Amino acid sequence: MANLDYPVSLRYSRDHEWVETTDNSAVVRVGITDFAQEQLGDVVYVDLPDVGDKTTAGESCGEVESTKSVSDLVAPVSGSVTEVNEGLDDAPETVNSSPFQDGWMYLVELSDPEQVDALLDSEQYQELIKSEEA
Repeated sequence: MANLDYPVSLRYSRDHEWVETTDNSAVVRVGITDFAQEQLGDVVYVDLPDVGDKTTAGESCGEVESTKSVSDLVAPVSGSVTEVNEGLDDAPETVNSSPFQDGWMYLVELSDPEQVDALLDSEQYQELIKSEEA
């Protein structure tokens, strides 16, 4: 198994998305985790929500397509999409090579900033993965 990365500065959903608080604490950056991109394999297409779309935590808001499968992008938080990573249109493989930096997916203005606190921290997320692999 590859040596996966779990940045401590991020929060994680049980659906393998990460959330990063930005300089504006009401806005978070969202992407898929290193574990998720490894499970998917080579990402060939990403269908992201549109700016202005509302996301609801736990509901699908897009898709990630790889050479192996198509997976729903499940919103880790509720709010309004303020920006999407348009670079992924031309280079979806960035999700594989840089899931936490250049491969981010979209920004959300939170409807409730406390939702982030309910997500898993790095240690809890690693425990989740271990339990799924067992």
